[in-house]
Amino acid sequence: MNGWTATATAAFAGGGAAVVWGVATGPLRRRAVAQNLSTTLFCPALLLLAQGYGRPSYVDIALVLALLGPVGTLVFARLLAEDLDEDPPRARALTWVAAGFGAAVVLVVCVATGPGRAMVKLLVTGVLLIGGTLVASRALAHGMPKGEDRHG
Repeated sequence: MNGWTATATAAFAGGGAAVVWGVATGPLRRRAVAQNLSTTLFCPALLLLAQGYGRPSYVDIALVLALLGPVGTLVFARLLAEDLDEDPPRARALTWVAAGFGAAVVLVVCVATGPGRAMVKLLVTGVLLIGGTLVASRALAHGMPKGEDRHG
């Protein structure tokens, strides 16, 4: 086991336990946030495994997960909009921490990979992962918080 796989194992174990706990218990808002964060935690873990095992196909799986995970969250947010209106999710700090973890992993793996086509794929995966997570989190929280009207 090298540092890449050890870090991926820690991300899978810690993130997986938190996601399973969040999905299995508590109110709907916690379950929706846990579903959104599952992508944000598992995608970087797949990137770490790709580097640790030297398997570029894991990057492809992470790319698909980064694309489809937030889409699934947006579908849930749309379908459960009425229920989430009563008790909207509030996980701004957790979302930023998870997005920061994803960004750090993407940057470290890019440095280890070096310039080339593989780095471009990693950067696209990172942009989809972080952008999708932030958009989906915002959709779960129903956009801009009330009281913040920027137009006057």
